[in-house]
Amino acid sequence: MSSTPEHTAPKQTAPGQATPGRPVPERPPTELRRSLGVLDGVAIAASSTAATTSIAIGMGAVGTIVGLQAPALLLLAFLPVLGIATAFARLNRSEPNCGNGYTWVGKSLGPWPGFLAGWVTLVGSVIFLGYTSAVTGSVVLIFADKAGLDSVAGIALDPTSTAASTVVGLVVLAGVTVLAITGVRAATRLQFGLLVFEYAVLLVFCTWALVTGHQDFSWSWFNPFEISSGTAFAQGMVLAVFFFWGWDAAFSVTEETRGSGDSARGGFIALFAMLGLFLFASVAFQREMSLPELIANGPQALPYLGAELAAEPWASLPLLALMFSAVASVQSSVIPTARGLLAMGRDRTMGPVWTRIHPTYGTPAAGTLVVMSIATAIALLAMAIPKLSDMLLAAVNAIGLVVALYYGLTALACAVRFRAARHEGPREALLAVGVPAVSGLILLGLGGYLAYSYATMSDHIELSPDNGWFMLSLPATIVLSGLVMAAVAKYVRRSPYFTTGRGTDADALSLPMDRTAV
Repeated sequence: MSSTPEHTAPKQTAPGQATPGRPVPERPPTELRRSLGVLDGVAIAASSTAATTSIAIGMGAVGTIVGLQAPALLLLAFLPVLGIATAFARLNRSEPNCGNGYTWVGKSLGPWPGFLAGWVTLVGSVIFLGYTSAVTGSVVLIFADKAGLDSVAGIALDPTSTAASTVVGLVVLAGVTVLAITGVRAATRLQFGLLVFEYAVLLVFCTWALVTGHQDFSWSWFNPFEISSGTAFAQGMVLAVFFFWGWDAAFSVTEETRGSGDSARGGFIALFAMLGLFLFASVAFQREMSLPELIANGPQALPYLGAELAAEPWASLPLLALMFSAVASVQSSVIPTARGLLAMGRDRTMGPVWTRIHPTYGTPAAGTLVVMSIATAIALLAMAIPKLSDMLLAAVNAIGLVVALYYGLTALACAVRFRAARHEGPREALLAVGVPAVSGLILLGLGGYLAYSYATMSDHIELSPDNGWFMLSLPATIVLSGLVMAAVAKYVRRSPYFTTGRGTDADALSLPMDRTAV
């Protein structure tokens, strides 16, 4: 939710002057203004993690998989994520490039895994845009129901319906698209105010639930050995990694911080703060709701919590916080996704359409439209799953798997790049090689085991989160399509990236929109 930092104006022809349809002219990356501190890094990570949205839609999903062991899984998932964070911090100190695994992995492990790291991150973001629009639509429909509007032209406005929620959410998505293309952004103070409101509401209601909840607290909630199976454990861990997705945004501003270590310090503070918030919320939810209630309410668990604890209008505050969080999450994901594809377009790993800059607004307008069109198509395809909670579980599972792949590859890239540190003493060898390598292998191992479990648990495919082939199909499609696109980039477009492994840093690009950001 933090606005994109202002970039210095280029001395040469601005990207907005390029002829539509032609690649943006190459030039050295501009130097970014160093204006951010530790607190800025914390705020950026808090915005990007979108904890309110993650908690609202994730608690029911985790409960469906592992019962009441959500606190245990969140705590366990934090350990490899912390190891990944040390890898990001070290890579950023060595080569500040705004956290782009596309360049880090490309240099250390080779262009094929590097392209795949960039690809799965961008596709995961597009899927995120698609399903978050449904969450936003569901929240709007709950507000409509509170106002007494339960149908329009005979069509039921059911907030638990994937179809109804998606249609309403796509209207919001269209509005966000217009804002992204025109370069209109909310003022920083407004964004910060909304962030404070979201977390204040979340903390107040979770504290209330923790104190007054009628479900007995149990230390068994922190015991991972009570999880029923290895498959459930692996799936739960992947979902828990999804909760933390976005923390690396704090490590992506090294080039813009006043001190070289400020972004890392801000990132680690935010990461531990997110752990505390997620554990606090998971225990609070389970103090107020039984497991059947948690599963039944799914993505409406946070509004349900508000209704259980307070009368109107106070009961609507968690709902309002969720709506702000969902809309802000979509808005903050659009431009970085289009910008990442712009960087890959400059390297000819993606097509020229991604390099087109709008002559008036100075934004990657064509790429933004394509991204939002794909997100819309994904949202419409998801309507084949009638129950919103089932659709969200499938989407979050797919994103969790590809995020685990991205984090795992980036951690291994760190271990490979700094492998010489194993001769510099035990401490340096552990922090530079051991911790990143083990953390990366844990996430890749979990993903591999879960994929194997999905492949062997069913003998047919159907649109259900209980069907292994279906749950495997989406992440497998993302990875396979990435390999196909990599082959096209190498053999058809003949991208120099596949010779050097050196890619364009998306956030080092200076666009006209950056000079007008507020």
